[in-house]
Amino acid sequence: MAQVSLKNVSKIFPPNIVAVKDVNLGVENKEFLVLVGPSGCGKSTTLRMVAGLEQATQGEIYIGDKMVNDVPAKDRNIAMVFQNYALYPHMTVYENMAFGLKLRKYTKAEIKKRVLDAAGILGIKDLLERKPRELSGGQRQRVAVGRAIVRKPLVFLFDEPLSNLDAKFRVQMRAEISKLHIRLQATMIYVTHDQIEAMTMGDRIVVMKEGIIQQIADPIGLYDFPVNKFVAGFIGSPPMNFINGVIKKIDGKFFFDESSFQVKIVDEMVTKISHCENKEVTFGIRPEDIYDKLFVQDAPPENCIVATCEIIEPLGSEVYLHLTSPSKKHTFIAKVGGHDKPRINQDLNLVFDMSKVHFFDRTTEKTIV
Repeated sequence: MAQVSLKNVSKIFPPNIVAVKDVNLGVENKEFLVLVGPSGCGKSTTLRMVAGLEQATQGEIYIGDKMVNDVPAKDRNIAMVFQNYALYPHMTVYENMAFGLKLRKYTKAEIKKRVLDAAGILGIKDLLERKPRELSGGQRQRVAVGRAIVRKPLVFLFDEPLSNLDAKFRVQMRAEISKLHIRLQATMIYVTHDQIEAMTMGDRIVVMKEGIIQQIADPIGLYDFPVNKFVAGFIGSPPMNFINGVIKKIDGKFFFDESSFQVKIVDEMVTKISHCENKEVTFGIRPEDIYDKLFVQDAPPENCIVATCEIIEPLGSEVYLHLTSPSKKHTFIAKVGGHDKPRINQDLNLVFDMSKVHFFDRTTEKTIV
Protein backbone atom coordinates (compact mmCIF):
# COMPACT_ATOMS: atom_id res chain seq x y z
CA MET A 1 0.00 0.00 0.00
CA ALA A 2 1.06 3.65 -0.23
CA GLN A 3 0.83 7.11 1.18
CA VAL A 4 -1.11 9.81 -0.62
CA SER A 5 -0.10 13.48 -0.52
CA LEU A 6 -1.78 16.60 -1.87
CA LYS A 7 0.28 19.78 -1.89
CA ASN A 8 -1.45 23.12 -2.50
CA VAL A 9 -4.04 21.43 -4.69
CA SER A 10 -6.85 23.52 -6.19
CA LYS A 11 -9.56 22.87 -8.73
CA ILE A 12 -11.23 25.70 -10.63
CA PHE A 13 -14.04 25.00 -13.09
CA PRO A 14 -14.86 27.48 -15.88
CA PRO A 15 -15.66 30.31 -15.82
CA ASN A 16 -14.17 30.82 -12.35
CA ILE A 17 -15.81 28.38 -9.93
CA VAL A 18 -13.42 27.37 -7.14
CA ALA A 19 -14.38 23.83 -6.13
CA VAL A 20 -11.25 23.05 -4.11
CA LYS A 21 -8.86 25.65 -2.74
CA ASP A 22 -5.26 25.11 -1.67
CA VAL A 23 -5.68 21.65 -0.11
CA ASN A 24 -2.69 20.26 1.78
CA LEU A 25 -3.28 16.72 2.95
CA GLY A 26 -1.28 13.64 3.80
CA VAL A 27 -2.79 10.16 4.01
CA GLU A 28 -0.63 7.68 5.86
CA ASN A 29 0.06 4.14 4.71
CA LYS A 30 -2.80 1.81 5.80
CA GLU A 31 -4.83 4.75 7.10
CA PHE A 32 -8.62 5.07 6.75
CA LEU A 33 -9.16 8.75 6.03
CA VAL A 34 -12.64 10.23 5.65
CA LEU A 35 -13.49 13.43 3.77
CA VAL A 36 -16.74 14.86 5.13
CA GLY A 37 -18.79 17.98 4.56
CA PRO A 38 -22.06 19.25 3.08
CA SER A 39 -22.93 18.93 -0.60
CA GLY A 40 -20.75 21.14 -2.76
CA CYS A 41 -17.87 21.38 -0.27
CA GLY A 42 -15.31 19.85 -2.68
CA LYS A 43 -14.82 16.44 -1.07
CA SER A 44 -15.76 14.36 -4.14
CA THR A 45 -13.78 16.65 -6.43
CA THR A 46 -10.74 16.12 -4.21
CA LEU A 47 -11.20 12.36 -4.39
CA ARG A 48 -11.64 12.46 -8.16
CA MET A 49 -8.37 14.39 -8.52
CA VAL A 50 -6.58 11.66 -6.57
CA ALA A 51 -8.21 9.08 -8.85
CA GLY A 52 -7.24 10.97 -12.00
CA LEU A 53 -10.84 11.55 -13.06
CA GLU A 54 -10.35 15.32 -12.65
CA GLN A 55 -7.22 17.29 -13.49
CA ALA A 56 -5.92 19.52 -10.70
CA THR A 57 -5.80 23.18 -11.73
CA GLN A 58 -2.75 23.68 -9.56
CA GLY A 59 -0.73 21.79 -6.96
CA GLU A 60 0.87 18.37 -6.79
CA ILE A 61 -0.64 14.94 -6.08
CA TYR A 62 1.58 12.05 -5.00
CA ILE A 63 0.81 8.35 -4.60
CA GLY A 64 3.77 6.93 -2.78
CA ASP A 65 6.83 8.84 -3.95
CA LYS A 66 5.48 9.40 -7.45
CA MET A 67 3.77 12.59 -8.60
CA VAL A 68 0.73 11.47 -10.58
CA ASN A 69 -0.70 14.74 -11.93
CA ASP A 70 -0.03 13.66 -15.50
CA VAL A 71 -0.54 9.92 -14.98
CA PRO A 72 -3.80 8.57 -16.49
CA ALA A 73 -6.35 7.14 -14.05
CA LYS A 74 -5.83 3.60 -15.35
CA ASP A 75 -2.12 3.74 -14.51
CA ARG A 76 -2.38 5.13 -10.97
CA ASN A 77 -2.93 1.70 -9.38
CA ILE A 78 -5.99 2.84 -7.45
CA ALA A 79 -9.47 1.32 -7.24
CA MET A 80 -12.60 3.40 -6.85
CA VAL A 81 -16.03 2.41 -5.53
CA PHE A 82 -18.81 4.71 -6.70
CA GLN A 83 -22.17 5.65 -5.24
CA ASN A 84 -24.11 4.10 -8.14
CA TYR A 85 -22.20 0.74 -8.14
CA ALA A 86 -21.34 1.06 -11.89
CA LEU A 87 -21.81 -2.65 -12.62
CA TYR A 88 -22.20 -4.02 -16.15
CA PRO A 89 -25.83 -5.24 -16.31
CA HIS A 90 -25.18 -7.93 -18.97
CA MET A 91 -22.35 -9.55 -16.99
CA THR A 92 -22.57 -11.94 -14.05
CA VAL A 93 -21.10 -11.01 -10.68
CA TYR A 94 -18.03 -13.12 -11.49
CA GLU A 95 -17.58 -11.40 -14.85
CA ASN A 96 -17.99 -7.95 -13.32
CA MET A 97 -15.32 -8.67 -10.72
CA ALA A 98 -13.00 -10.28 -13.26
CA PHE A 99 -13.37 -7.68 -16.02
CA GLY A 100 -10.59 -5.34 -14.92
CA LEU A 101 -8.18 -8.23 -14.49
CA LYS A 102 -8.96 -9.51 -17.98
CA LEU A 103 -8.12 -6.12 -19.45
CA ARG A 104 -4.77 -6.33 -17.70
CA LYS A 105 -4.09 -9.75 -19.25
CA TYR A 106 -4.03 -11.78 -16.03
CA THR A 107 -4.20 -15.55 -16.47
CA LYS A 108 -7.52 -17.32 -15.97
CA ALA A 109 -6.14 -19.13 -12.95
CA GLU A 110 -5.00 -15.91 -11.27
CA ILE A 111 -8.31 -14.20 -12.07
CA LYS A 112 -10.29 -17.09 -10.60
CA LYS A 113 -8.16 -17.12 -7.46
CA ARG A 114 -8.53 -13.38 -6.88
CA VAL A 115 -12.27 -13.33 -7.57
CA LEU A 116 -12.95 -16.29 -5.27
CA ASP A 117 -10.76 -14.82 -2.53
CA ALA A 118 -12.58 -11.46 -2.71
CA ALA A 119 -15.98 -13.16 -2.87
CA GLY A 120 -15.08 -15.16 0.23
CA ILE A 121 -14.06 -12.04 2.14
CA LEU A 122 -17.34 -10.31 1.23
CA GLY A 123 -19.61 -13.34 1.63
CA ILE A 124 -20.89 -13.31 -1.96
CA LYS A 125 -19.58 -16.63 -3.29
CA ASP A 126 -23.14 -17.87 -3.81
CA LEU A 127 -23.94 -14.82 -5.97
CA LEU A 128 -21.19 -15.21 -8.58
CA GLU A 129 -23.49 -16.49 -11.33
CA ARG A 130 -26.19 -13.87 -10.85
CA LYS A 131 -26.69 -10.70 -12.88
CA PRO A 132 -26.80 -7.30 -11.10
CA ARG A 133 -30.58 -7.01 -11.59
CA GLU A 134 -30.98 -10.11 -9.40
CA LEU A 135 -29.17 -8.50 -6.47
CA SER A 136 -30.26 -6.19 -3.66
CA GLY A 137 -28.60 -2.79 -3.22
CA GLY A 138 -26.36 -4.12 -0.46
CA GLN A 139 -25.30 -7.09 -2.57
CA ARG A 140 -24.51 -4.84 -5.55
CA GLN A 141 -22.35 -2.66 -3.34
CA ARG A 142 -20.46 -5.74 -2.13
CA VAL A 143 -19.81 -6.68 -5.75
CA ALA A 144 -18.52 -3.17 -6.45
CA VAL A 145 -16.20 -3.43 -3.45
CA GLY A 146 -15.12 -6.91 -4.57
CA ARG A 147 -14.24 -5.58 -8.01
CA ALA A 148 -11.93 -3.12 -6.26
CA ILE A 149 -10.38 -5.74 -3.96
CA VAL A 150 -9.35 -8.09 -6.81
CA ARG A 151 -7.19 -5.30 -8.25
CA LYS A 152 -5.00 -5.24 -5.11
CA PRO A 153 -4.49 -1.50 -5.63
CA LEU A 154 -2.18 0.86 -3.76
CA VAL A 155 -5.16 2.94 -2.62
CA PHE A 156 -8.91 2.35 -2.29
CA LEU A 157 -11.17 5.33 -2.99
CA PHE A 158 -14.84 5.35 -1.89
CA ASP A 159 -17.19 8.06 -3.18
CA GLU A 160 -20.31 8.03 -0.96
CA PRO A 161 -20.74 4.27 -1.51
CA LEU A 162 -23.61 3.82 0.98
CA SER A 163 -25.86 6.72 -0.05
CA ASN A 164 -28.24 4.52 -2.07
CA LEU A 165 -28.78 1.98 0.71
CA ASP A 166 -31.56 2.03 3.29
CA ALA A 167 -30.72 2.79 6.93
CA LYS A 168 -30.31 -0.85 8.03
CA PHE A 169 -27.98 -1.77 5.17
CA ARG A 170 -25.96 1.43 5.63
CA VAL A 171 -25.17 0.40 9.19
CA GLN A 172 -24.31 -3.13 8.06
CA MET A 173 -22.10 -2.05 5.16
CA ARG A 174 -20.40 0.56 7.36
CA ALA A 175 -19.25 -2.25 9.63
CA GLU A 176 -18.31 -4.45 6.66
CA ILE A 177 -16.06 -1.79 5.12
CA SER A 178 -14.41 -1.11 8.49
CA LYS A 179 -13.72 -4.84 8.93
CA LEU A 180 -12.41 -4.97 5.37
CA HIS A 181 -9.94 -2.19 6.14
CA ILE A 182 -8.65 -4.08 9.18
CA ARG A 183 -8.34 -7.30 7.19
CA LEU A 184 -6.66 -5.83 4.12
CA GLN A 185 -4.54 -3.26 6.01
CA ALA A 186 -5.13 -1.00 3.02
CA THR A 187 -4.89 2.75 2.49
CA MET A 188 -8.46 3.98 2.09
CA ILE A 189 -9.92 7.42 1.37
CA TYR A 190 -13.66 7.62 1.94
CA VAL A 191 -16.01 10.47 0.99
CA THR A 192 -19.34 11.00 2.74
CA HIS A 193 -21.73 13.77 3.75
CA ASP A 194 -22.86 11.67 6.74
CA GLN A 195 -20.96 12.67 9.88
CA ILE A 196 -22.02 9.44 11.63
CA GLU A 197 -20.26 7.42 8.91
CA ALA A 198 -17.23 9.66 9.30
CA MET A 199 -17.10 9.35 13.09
CA THR A 200 -17.56 5.57 13.18
CA MET A 201 -15.24 4.64 10.32
CA GLY A 202 -12.35 7.09 10.06
CA ASP A 203 -8.93 6.94 11.70
CA ARG A 204 -8.84 10.64 10.87
CA ILE A 205 -11.49 12.94 9.47
CA VAL A 206 -11.08 15.90 7.12
CA VAL A 207 -13.93 18.41 7.47
CA MET A 208 -14.42 20.58 4.37
CA LYS A 209 -16.52 23.65 3.63
CA GLU A 210 -16.67 25.58 0.35
CA GLY A 211 -13.58 23.82 -1.00
CA ILE A 212 -11.43 24.59 2.05
CA ILE A 213 -10.25 22.18 4.73
CA GLN A 214 -11.58 23.37 8.09
CA GLN A 215 -9.97 20.79 10.37
CA ILE A 216 -8.19 17.44 10.28
CA ALA A 217 -8.29 15.29 13.42
CA ASP A 218 -9.32 11.94 14.84
CA PRO A 219 -13.05 11.57 15.61
CA ILE A 220 -12.79 12.35 19.33
CA GLY A 221 -10.49 15.30 18.62
CA LEU A 222 -13.09 16.81 16.29
CA TYR A 223 -15.88 16.21 18.79
CA ASP A 224 -14.05 17.61 21.82
CA PHE A 225 -11.92 20.32 20.21
CA PRO A 226 -13.58 21.80 17.10
CA VAL A 227 -11.59 24.74 15.72
CA ASN A 228 -14.64 26.74 14.69
CA LYS A 229 -18.43 26.93 14.85
CA PHE A 230 -18.88 25.11 11.53
CA VAL A 231 -16.96 22.01 12.64
CA ALA A 232 -18.67 22.09 16.05
CA GLY A 233 -22.09 22.15 14.40
CA PHE A 234 -21.30 19.56 11.74
CA ILE A 235 -19.84 16.90 14.04
CA GLY A 236 -22.30 15.36 16.50
CA SER A 237 -25.90 14.16 16.28
CA PRO A 238 -28.07 16.03 17.05
CA PRO A 239 -25.80 18.97 16.25
CA MET A 240 -24.39 21.31 18.87
CA ASN A 241 -26.74 24.02 20.17
CA PHE A 242 -25.66 27.63 19.62
CA ILE A 243 -26.89 30.49 21.81
CA ASN A 244 -25.84 34.13 21.46
CA GLY A 245 -25.11 36.23 24.50
CA VAL A 246 -22.61 38.32 26.45
CA ILE A 247 -19.76 37.44 28.82
CA LYS A 248 -20.29 39.27 32.13
CA LYS A 249 -18.32 39.52 35.34
CA ILE A 250 -20.47 39.53 38.46
CA ASP A 251 -18.98 39.60 41.97
CA GLY A 252 -15.63 38.46 40.61
CA LYS A 253 -17.10 35.49 38.70
CA PHE A 254 -17.63 35.17 34.95
CA PHE A 255 -21.02 34.29 33.51
CA PHE A 256 -22.56 33.75 30.10
CA ASP A 257 -25.66 35.96 29.92
CA GLU A 258 -28.36 35.14 27.36
CA SER A 259 -30.58 37.97 28.80
CA SER A 260 -33.17 35.61 30.28
CA PHE A 261 -30.71 33.28 32.00
CA GLN A 262 -27.12 33.26 33.22
CA VAL A 263 -24.77 30.31 33.68
CA LYS A 264 -21.42 30.41 35.45
CA ILE A 265 -18.26 29.71 33.45
CA VAL A 266 -16.01 27.10 35.08
CA ASP A 267 -12.71 28.28 36.52
CA GLU A 268 -10.69 26.28 33.98
CA MET A 269 -12.12 28.38 31.11
CA VAL A 270 -11.91 31.81 32.72
CA THR A 271 -8.36 32.65 31.59
CA LYS A 272 -9.30 32.04 27.94
CA ILE A 273 -12.65 33.83 28.02
CA SER A 274 -11.94 36.75 30.40
CA HIS A 275 -10.75 39.02 27.54
CA CYS A 276 -14.29 38.79 26.13
CA GLU A 277 -15.83 40.53 29.15
CA ASN A 278 -18.88 42.58 28.04
CA LYS A 279 -18.51 41.26 24.48
CA GLU A 280 -21.00 39.20 22.48
CA VAL A 281 -20.03 35.58 21.91
CA THR A 282 -21.69 32.38 20.73
CA PHE A 283 -22.17 29.77 23.43
CA GLY A 284 -22.15 26.13 22.27
CA ILE A 285 -23.43 23.11 24.18
CA ARG A 286 -24.17 19.63 22.89
CA PRO A 287 -27.62 18.08 23.48
CA GLU A 288 -26.09 15.25 25.51
CA ASP A 289 -24.56 17.79 27.95
CA ILE A 290 -27.96 19.15 29.00
CA TYR A 291 -29.68 17.24 31.82
CA ASP A 292 -33.07 17.22 33.48
CA LYS A 293 -32.54 18.58 37.01
CA LEU A 294 -34.78 15.82 38.37
CA PHE A 295 -31.88 13.43 37.79
CA VAL A 296 -29.07 15.79 38.90
CA GLN A 297 -30.26 16.86 42.33
CA ASP A 298 -26.86 18.15 43.47
CA ALA A 299 -26.32 20.46 40.46
CA PRO A 300 -25.07 23.95 41.39
CA PRO A 301 -27.81 26.59 40.96
CA GLU A 302 -25.60 28.76 38.71
CA ASN A 303 -25.60 25.93 36.11
CA CYS A 304 -29.40 25.67 36.00
CA ILE A 305 -31.95 27.29 33.71
CA VAL A 306 -35.66 27.02 32.98
CA ALA A 307 -36.80 26.27 29.41
CA THR A 308 -40.09 25.36 27.76
CA CYS A 309 -40.50 21.99 26.03
CA GLU A 310 -42.07 22.45 22.59
CA ILE A 311 -41.52 19.10 20.84
CA ILE A 312 -40.73 15.61 22.13
CA GLU A 313 -39.02 13.03 19.91
CA PRO A 314 -38.91 9.59 21.60
CA LEU A 315 -36.29 7.27 20.09
CA GLY A 316 -36.50 4.35 22.48
CA SER A 317 -33.31 4.47 24.53
CA GLU A 318 -33.26 8.29 24.43
CA VAL A 319 -35.53 11.26 23.90
CA TYR A 320 -34.83 14.53 22.07
CA LEU A 321 -36.45 17.53 23.72
CA HIS A 322 -36.85 20.66 21.60
CA LEU A 323 -36.74 23.60 24.01
CA THR A 324 -37.16 27.36 24.00
CA SER A 325 -35.25 29.74 26.26
CA PRO A 326 -37.28 32.05 28.56
CA SER A 327 -36.51 35.00 26.29
CA LYS A 328 -37.90 33.06 23.29
CA LYS A 329 -34.75 34.16 21.42
CA HIS A 330 -33.22 30.72 21.15
CA THR A 331 -34.32 27.14 20.58
CA PHE A 332 -32.12 24.20 21.47
CA ILE A 333 -32.21 20.43 21.87
CA ALA A 334 -31.52 18.26 24.92
CA LYS A 335 -30.86 14.53 24.62
CA VAL A 336 -32.17 12.77 27.72
CA GLY A 337 -32.98 9.24 28.87
CA GLY A 338 -35.71 7.21 27.21
CA HIS A 339 -38.02 7.37 30.23
CA ASP A 340 -37.74 11.13 30.67
CA LYS A 341 -40.84 12.35 28.82
CA PRO A 342 -42.20 15.71 29.91
CA ARG A 343 -45.39 17.24 28.55
CA ILE A 344 -45.58 19.63 25.61
CA ASN A 345 -45.40 23.30 26.76
CA GLN A 346 -44.12 22.22 30.17
CA ASP A 347 -41.41 24.34 31.82
CA LEU A 348 -38.38 22.22 32.71
CA ASN A 349 -35.52 22.81 35.11
CA LEU A 350 -32.37 21.96 33.19
CA VAL A 351 -28.71 21.65 34.06
CA PHE A 352 -25.89 22.68 31.69
CA ASP A 353 -22.64 20.72 32.05
CA MET A 354 -20.45 23.82 31.99
CA SER A 355 -17.22 21.79 31.89
CA LYS A 356 -18.09 20.72 28.33
CA VAL A 357 -19.33 23.95 26.74
CA HIS A 358 -17.67 25.89 23.92
CA PHE A 359 -17.40 29.59 23.10
CA PHE A 360 -17.02 31.04 19.61
CA ASP A 361 -16.13 34.48 18.32
CA ARG A 362 -19.26 36.09 16.85
CA THR A 363 -17.34 37.63 13.94
CA THR A 364 -14.78 35.03 12.90
CA GLU A 365 -16.71 32.01 14.30
CA LYS A 366 -13.37 30.61 15.53
CA THR A 367 -13.26 28.74 18.81
CA ILE A 368 -12.32 30.84 21.85
CA VAL A 369 -12.49 27.95 24.33
